[in-house]
Amino acid sequence: MSAVSSAMTPFERRASIGLAGVYGLRMLGLFIILPIFALFAETLPGGKSHFLIGIALGAYGLTQAILQIPAGWLSDRYGRKPVIVAGLLLFAAGSFIAASADDIYWIIAGRVIQGAGAINAAVMALTADLTREEHRTKAMAMIGITIGITFSISMVLSPLLYHYIGMSGIFELIGILAFACIGVVLWFIPKPAITSFHSDTEANTSKLAEVLHNKDLLRMDFGVFTLHAILMSVFMQVPFILRADGLDARHQWQVYLPVMLIAFFLMVPPIIIAEKKAKLKQVFMLAIALAAIAQMALIFLQGSVWGVAISLLLFFTAFNVLEATQPSIVSKIAPLDAKGTAMGVFSSVQFLGAFFGSAMGGLLMQFYGGNSVFIFAVCMLLLWLAVASTMRPPLPLSTKMYHLPELNENAARNLQQSLAQLRGVREVLVVAKEQIACIKVDTSGFDEDAVEKMLAFE
Repeated sequence: MSAVSSAMTPFERRASIGLAGVYGLRMLGLFIILPIFALFAETLPGGKSHFLIGIALGAYGLTQAILQIPAGWLSDRYGRKPVIVAGLLLFAAGSFIAASADDIYWIIAGRVIQGAGAINAAVMALTADLTREEHRTKAMAMIGITIGITFSISMVLSPLLYHYIGMSGIFELIGILAFACIGVVLWFIPKPAITSFHSDTEANTSKLAEVLHNKDLLRMDFGVFTLHAILMSVFMQVPFILRADGLDARHQWQVYLPVMLIAFFLMVPPIIIAEKKAKLKQVFMLAIALAAIAQMALIFLQGSVWGVAISLLLFFTAFNVLEATQPSIVSKIAPLDAKGTAMGVFSSVQFLGAFFGSAMGGLLMQFYGGNSVFIFAVCMLLLWLAVASTMRPPLPLSTKMYHLPELNENAARNLQQSLAQLRGVREVLVVAKEQIACIKVDTSGFDEDAVEKMLAFE
């Protein structure tokens, strides 16, 4: 067997960049309305109901949560690109419906259809089809980084675009970008030679029960549900606070730009400490506590733009740390043969949390006033802190993947048993059908040379 290349091939780089772009542009279409949507929606017929505004803001999350995993299964049967293109067409259709909406109900319809274009699982599966096992983590990291950058850009661009082209123009732009993504999928992203199931990136129905009964994974699911519920509830109330403080919608980018930039740099040291110093649980819990402090600060400091800016800086620093560390923890604690299923459930719960948070935020604002949203957030975060305190500190593990030649099932079992005996190896999965060896290793004691010799890399 030939030696593993430490660099992606041009083919893999092209596929990874293209898919990261498609994923990022679609998430841009979902994120970009967050800072200004509530202010716009109240001007529509039906927009006097904050509850309906909340439903409209988070409606995409409900359909995304329901359809994401089934869309991945459809991509196994009918092909990745057809499912991704169909999802982007739905997303574009929902965007143009929202752009032409003249009341809150048509906005809700458009957002529901946007969410029905659930391409996340299919994009991840196509990424796995187009990259070798040893470079798949890099490709997934490119997608994750793109999402983070897209979110930050959205916070700044949104008020500016709203000033120049209005909400209808933003929705139209989102629809146009969806068509641009279709072009990228059809003509820039390579076609996979073989479409196959990948247990590390795709949900498996036979593993759902195991994942849903795993207490460690359920803690993480509750956490991502809470985090994104609070994120959406923040954008139900903060735009109104900034306006009351004298900063109208077109100028609110002046708060979001420095907040997002500084929060991005502040998140780096805690993440390094968490991963390099094996302090993941401590950093994780401190970030949850910081998010709770930020929500309390919004109650007491909302009377000035500076107070809101400081509160948002605390919140987005915590949010960025939690958003980066949670998938890492899921990857560490999920069984190797159920990793794709665990990540699929985790992602679906995240979108469900977005719907719940925006709907609950609107409901609370309508009946109990704006501060009730922040009190709700604090209570959710304190509950999450209590849940997180019971989790076992994640071990300093990482996952290595290797491509294998054709093996029969008996040879695969023997290889799995042999690999499990090596120093630093915590868990091994050898899948003959997928021609992969997936190894969860202790980062401080793993002897990779021994693995490569066993797999005949040398």
